[in-house]
Amino acid sequence: MTADEKKCAHEEYLPIIEALQAKHALDIDFIDLKDISGFADAFIIATARSDINARTLRDAADDALNSLGRLCKIEGETSSRWCLIDAGDVVVHIFNRAGREFYKLERLWGDAPSIRFESEE
Repeated sequence: MTADEKKCAHEEYLPIIEALQAKHALDIDFIDLKDISGFADAFIIATARSDINARTLRDAADDALNSLGRLCKIEGETSSRWCLIDAGDVVVHIFNRAGREFYKLERLWGDAPSIRFESEE
């Protein structure tokens, strides 16, 4: 995948990424799964700063998906470790720090093209 293709792969999901950034998510990763997965085109992974921030991030991602006209299911709404928002072609994962370190989805899908959106802090 060329740099231009890599850049374009995430553009349709940018409203979700920007919503997470606006609510202070840490280390947002976009993983392009189009060519290696049969169940989703992309993962967006973010780390929450606290339990309250995790709920805020979940709501922001859900709102962004709704504004894009995408229906989604939320798993782990009461979990402080991991919340999964399944919108069909894109799955948003919101972890606390311990959950992200434990599951290491970036490493599990390490052969897929990815983009890291660094936090400002």
